[in-house]
Amino acid sequence: MKFQGNIKEDFIFLTIEGDLIGESNGAEIVGFVSDSMGEDVKYCGIDLSGVRYMNSSGIGVLITLLTKLKNAGGGLCLISPSDQIMKLLQITKLNDVFAIVKDQTEAIKNLKKS
Repeated sequence: MKFQGNIKEDFIFLTIEGDLIGESNGAEIVGFVSDSMGEDVKYCGIDLSGVRYMNSSGIGVLITLLTKLKNAGGGLCLISPSDQIMKLLQITKLNDVFAIVKDQTEAIKNLKKS
């Protein structure tokens, strides 16, 4: 798995590719977002279009990020989850917990209104 981050004002956008299985990569993602929050970032959009597989540790990473951002007065959106990830979110009912949008523009609109 690899990820890339891009900060725009008070937003951070992450693009994740490969398998999101938590473990060491999960801690790296959480650390990256936490460090960004120190720079006044409080909203996050995570592009999951390139994620092939996610296990419970990967789900835990997303929930940890959502909790951190909400506690800071912000929020999180999942952007364009792959079909496989969308099925997982529906099965676990996490599609009711996470805002799911199609692109960065929609993520900004969704998060700014909440």
